[in-house]
Amino acid sequence: MRKKLFAAITAAAVSTSLTSSVSAAEKKYSASDLKDLRNSLLGVQPVKAGQDVDENGRVDVFDMIHMRRNYAESGEFSETVCPASEQNVKYIGRNLYDNDVMWLVQSGSAAEFKVNAKAASVTLCGDSSIHNSPDHQARYAVILDGEIIADGTMGDKTKEITLFNGEENRIADVRVIHLSEATNGAVGISGIKTLSEVAHPVIPAEKKKLNIEFIGDSITCAYGVEAANQNESFKTTTENYMKSYAYLTAEKLGADYSAVAYSGHGIVSGYTSSGEKNDTSLVPPYYENIGPGKNYSVPWDFSKVRNDVVIINLGTNDATYVEKSPDDRGAEFVKGYEEFLETVRKNNPDAYIICTIGIMGCTDMYPMIEEAIAQYKAKTSDEHIISYQSPVQTQADGFGADWHPSAVTQQKNAYLLADRICQVLGLESDQVGLDVAAEAEYSVKCSEESGASAATFFSEYDRSFWINIVGGGTSDSDVQAIISGINLKKGGKYRLTFNCTSSQSSVDGNKVTVRGSGTEYYSGTFVNKGERSPFEAEFTVGSDDRNSEIVLNIGGVDYSSATLYDVRLEKIG
Repeated sequence: MRKKLFAAITAAAVSTSLTSSVSAAEKKYSASDLKDLRNSLLGVQPVKAGQDVDENGRVDVFDMIHMRRNYAESGEFSETVCPASEQNVKYIGRNLYDNDVMWLVQSGSAAEFKVNAKAASVTLCGDSSIHNSPDHQARYAVILDGEIIADGTMGDKTKEITLFNGEENRIADVRVIHLSEATNGAVGISGIKTLSEVAHPVIPAEKKKLNIEFIGDSITCAYGVEAANQNESFKTTTENYMKSYAYLTAEKLGADYSAVAYSGHGIVSGYTSSGEKNDTSLVPPYYENIGPGKNYSVPWDFSKVRNDVVIINLGTNDATYVEKSPDDRGAEFVKGYEEFLETVRKNNPDAYIICTIGIMGCTDMYPMIEEAIAQYKAKTSDEHIISYQSPVQTQADGFGADWHPSAVTQQKNAYLLADRICQVLGLESDQVGLDVAAEAEYSVKCSEESGASAATFFSEYDRSFWINIVGGGTSDSDVQAIISGINLKKGGKYRLTFNCTSSQSSVDGNKVTVRGSGTEYYSGTFVNKGERSPFEAEFTVGSDDRNSEIVLNIGGVDYSSATLYDVRLEKIG
């Protein structure tokens, strides 16, 4: 096969004029030249003029060696300033290039590039938001080879960030990212300064195969994710998009992304404390623009990036208008949501749309979203759209500012969303980080022969399971709390955790089992040590099992009770 490919390349070289007005020793080559030559050698595209670098009458691997040498070395170091244009950097998210400055507008908007130099720096710019208070200026981060080297807010018109400074050339990956949200200003990049001996010291990072767009509100912006607790108020200094479920989902799936997210915004009403409609804080009017305000209200070119998946996480702010009223405002929300689906589909004709809500509660809004989707499907026959209800954040995972999701909650929702995306795209999900018991069924099994009996109650609010035992039977196995319908993967390593409050006090403990079809994957004991006593165990599964269950024996004592809290079975490897 190699001989045939070489022969084809040689034949193409003979039939193509390969002469160049500039000799191989003098000409400098770009990254695109290297890419074209690679594609020609692989037979992906025809041989081009000028690819016979060593001028021996044929195009082969030795031309690649010569081209790389002329690309990498000039023998002299010179200082250059490269603009942050698309020729030099990869744009992530909705950015605006204006007057030689590339503005990172939306949450998570970024520029990614490779630098080949012995010294390099990037110059950042601030817009009118530099006049805000320090806790409300646009926040940014500069990342060098995966490490954050600068994290701050833009309080100056310009700011130069040193990337590195050494004696020899190095190749480094750089990302400059906007961490706060669009309503608090943008971060600009005016240029990348290098001291290098290569002809093109700054080149764009490689584009990824998967593109995801996230449409949301403060949850998607990662509002207050770095706050100490729920008692803190909003600050851009505690808003960090890299800790949002959106960014973490894209990272897990190796995807490029974009976001359109505004705190307090909704579909038909933004957040309102009075119950009166807030129609000045709506996402749909902004969706087709790069960003808000007169500076960034520029139509977004949806052809620049074709999204494979679009996530809509809206409705939480609408709930303050829809739910806090005796009037039936649900129909208004359903109509508005359906119309927004039409707008999203118009601009993303090939994308799978996934709709969700629930992280901050507002679960009464979810049936309305389902209704809007059903009406939209009936009208359009569009089957590339699904929905799911996100699990409500819990006190155990903590809260961010103003009761917003903590970093733990954001991470858990990223694992869940990544799994949903894999399902709709037909990709293999590793399920790592996923709570495979999140949608399990809770029940109790009593031994009738021993006279055991119990009443139960399951709370959707905090996912607690209460068992009131009247007759406990003669042994702990006569009453069993069972969590069933769990899908386990062969070779998967799992961590089971829960808290339990029980009126029973047993020195030997209560048996805990994870079992499947005739197989016991784990067996241990839970020892009651008081209110919400914790339990944790790890085990590995030897085979696929779609209907496994967690069993806790709580029988043997009459007129007792037990409550399970925060049951989580997480795949950890």
